[in-house]
Amino acid sequence: MGRIFLRAVFWVAAGCATAYALDWAVWQVRVLAGGGYRVVTVSRFVVAPLKGGKEEYYPDGKADVRCSVSLLPQGVPQAGSQPCWWVQRNPVVFER
Repeated sequence: MGRIFLRAVFWVAAGCATAYALDWAVWQVRVLAGGGYRVVTVSRFVVAPLKGGKEEYYPDGKADVRCSVSLLPQGVPQAGSQPCWWVQRNPVVFER
């Protein structure tokens, strides 16, 4: 039973590593072709803590966020920026 579990864990980890490597390779090709990044406009809010565990929200305008055209966050090449599909679905940023 333990061997089957270890094999399953190995294959899941290998599949995840392969998916990440393929996504990174496709993203690198897009960067070399000039289309690996996009800019998305998001609304920003500053959150101020108040007494009693309450918070107050102050609008901070809109900001352009650079994001990657990829499936997963890529990490080192772009300092961990989020994929564009994530930024487009979450267009409000709260800064605490």
